[in-house]
Amino acid sequence: MARPGQVRIVEVGPRDGLQNEKTAISTADKIALIDRLSATGLRTIEATSFVSPKWVPQLADAAEVFAGIQRAPGVAYPVLVPNEQGYDRARAAGASEVAVFTAASEAFNRRNINASIDESIERFRPVLERAHHDGVRVRGYVSTVLGCPYQGEVPLTDVVHVARRLHGLGCYEISLGDTIGVGTPGKARAMLRAVADVVPMQALAVHFHDTYGQALSNILACLEEGVAVVDASVSGTGGCPYARGASGNVASEDVVYMLHGLGIDTGIDLASLADTGRWLAQLLGRANGSKVGQALAAA
Repeated sequence: MARPGQVRIVEVGPRDGLQNEKTAISTADKIALIDRLSATGLRTIEATSFVSPKWVPQLADAAEVFAGIQRAPGVAYPVLVPNEQGYDRARAAGASEVAVFTAASEAFNRRNINASIDESIERFRPVLERAHHDGVRVRGYVSTVLGCPYQGEVPLTDVVHVARRLHGLGCYEISLGDTIGVGTPGKARAMLRAVADVVPMQALAVHFHDTYGQALSNILACLEEGVAVVDASVSGTGGCPYARGASGNVASEDVVYMLHGLGIDTGIDLASLADTGRWLAQLLGRANGSKVGQALAAA
């Protein structure tokens, strides 16, 4: 397949980024971050997570954040929910799109959420049923698609099986995540091809961590297969909790710079996005995780 002419970036910084940062920021600053991102041209911004504050204390203020943001026309603000309780909280806060998550690795699911893959899917099956009834869109995350910190290699057949189940249950989009960032372009391409055999390419997204510096290369390999949705995190926020000291999510600014260089439209104002990334890095008291953000700041 040819590269897509347009790519939608799913900005995961306010959720996946902040929940893995050591420095907590205030509710007001989280709201300001999302509002700033809304002004960059992004069309999807994952706002927060309605997971138990016991497990994700950084996002304990999910309802307050969601109530405080200025929702821009044409922008989706999905929120993560683990089960019906999370769905209830999300709906009470006014969410019209949610995301559910599982892993392709049994070992990871056991360690991360104390459940098997089958059990994790059964937990959110009622969420999908209720969401369908309520007219709420559901996105599905499959983590550890290219490797697991506990079991190592993850068979492609397992990735395909989980992605097919989520799509079959009603997830409109499946995000394929290299949670520990060990993937390389050839493996990323093969994984995407295998999943695209059972789930339409237009229903797939890729989510790469940059632990080994391979994220942009992996994204490019997947673009060449026709994927047109890419998850990324402003300023590269969200260190990888399974590789001490390693970088986490690929930086949104770096992805957008590459896409624009390829002539692919994103609808995003890169200068505005980079400015937001620098602002967030200062707020977190950390170095800017975006190479493009650093370069633009020095120019």
